[in-house]
Amino acid sequence: MFWSKAYCHFAAAFILSLWFYVEAVPISVDKTEVEIPEEKLEAPQSDTGLHYDRYLREVIDFLEKDQHFREKLHNTDMEDIKQGKLAKELDFVGHNVRTKLDELKRQEVNRLRMLIKAKQDVEGGNDINHQALLKQFEYMNHMNPHTFEVEDLDKLIKSATSDLENYDKERHEEFKRYEMMKEHERKEHLKNLDEEHRKEEQQHYEELKKKHADHPKINHPGSQDQLKEVWKEADGLDPNEFDPKTFFKLHDTNGDNYLDEQELEALFTKELEKMYSPNREEDDMTEMEEERLRMREHVMNEVDTNRDRLVSLEEFLVSTNKKEFVEPESWETLEQAPSYTDEDMKMFEEQLAQEESSINQKNAELHQQKEELERQQELLDSQKAKLQQMIKSEKTNDAVAYGGQYTSVLYN
Repeated sequence: MFWSKAYCHFAAAFILSLWFYVEAVPISVDKTEVEIPEEKLEAPQSDTGLHYDRYLREVIDFLEKDQHFREKLHNTDMEDIKQGKLAKELDFVGHNVRTKLDELKRQEVNRLRMLIKAKQDVEGGNDINHQALLKQFEYMNHMNPHTFEVEDLDKLIKSATSDLENYDKERHEEFKRYEMMKEHERKEHLKNLDEEHRKEEQQHYEELKKKHADHPKINHPGSQDQLKEVWKEADGLDPNEFDPKTFFKLHDTNGDNYLDEQELEALFTKELEKMYSPNREEDDMTEMEEERLRMREHVMNEVDTNRDRLVSLEEFLVSTNKKEFVEPESWETLEQAPSYTDEDMKMFEEQLAQEESSINQKNAELHQQKEELERQQELLDSQKAKLQQMIKSEKTNDAVAYGGQYTSVLYN
C-alpha cells in the first residue's frame, strides 16, 4: 500500500528523505499517447540516517492511520507543522493509536537505556560523556518514559526537522574531507619517490585528470535540454513531442503527485554517465555521488518554492515556463568547482599534523609505560628468584640440621 498524500505531506514536514526509490517502470509507447501503468510496485523505504529512524517511521505509520489526525495533517500549513501546532492534535487521536504510541515510546526508551548501559560497560563506567548521551533523548520527553504525549510529538518533529536539514551539509563536509585526504595521500606518496618516478606519477595524474574532463557536454540540471534527453534516452520518446506534464507523471514513480529527492536524482543518471564509469581509472564514484547531490540541491533550490523538499506538479510546471529553463547557464562540474580551497587544505594538513603529533606522543607515552612495566616485571622476577633461593637454602639448612640430629641419635 502506498503512502497517502497526507502521509507524504507529513513526511515532508519532518524534512524526511523517507521516500521510495523505484526504478522506472516499463511503459508502452504510442505516437499519440503515453500509457502509464495504473499499478506500481511498492519499493523499500530509504533510511534517513537518523539513529532514531525506526522509531520515527513507526510513529508516522500509526499517526497516519488515524482519520482525524490525517485530515488535520492534510489541511495544516507546513510552517505550522514545523512550529509544533499539529502536535496538539495528538489529544484527539483514537485510543488504540495512543496505546500503540505509548508502547513504541517505551520500546524506544528501553533501546536507548540498553545502548547507554552497553557503552558504560565497554568504557568501564569512567569518563562517560553524559551530556552527549542525554542528547539521544532530545526527540522525546524522557522524563516521562511510559506515555507518548503532545510534547513527544513536538520534540520528534523539531528534532527530525533540524537533524535532516543539516544532513546534506554534513554530507558535503564529509566529501570535502574525503577529497582533501585523497590529495594529501597523493602528495605524501610523491614525497617517498625518487625524482624520476615522481615525475612519472605526476604526469600520469595529469593525464587522468585530462581524460576525466574529456566528456560530452553536461546539460544544466533541470533545464529543458536535460529533461528532453531523459525523455528521449530513458523514456524512448520523441524530443519534439516533449510535454512537461506527461514527463512529470512518468517520473513520479510512486504516484503521489510529487517528485521527491530520490525521483529527482534519478533524472540525472544520464548526465552522470557522461562523466563517470566504474570501469575507468580516472573516474571516482564517490565524486559521482557528490555531483548527483549537487544537481539535486540545485534543482530543489530553483523549483521547490515552499521548501518542503518535494516538487509538486504546479511547482514543476511553473519552472518550465521560466527563461532559465530554456536558456540556462552552463553547469559547473566538480572539476570546475573544487570542494575546497588552498586555505582549507592548509588547515586540514595542519590538523592532520597535530593529530599525528598527538598520536606519536601517545605512542611514546605507551612505550615508556611498557618499558616501565617491563622494568618492574624484571625487578619482581629478580625478587621472586631471590626469595625462592632463600626458601631453598632454608630448606637445605633444615635438612642438614635434621640429618645431624638423626645421626647423633643413632650413635647415642
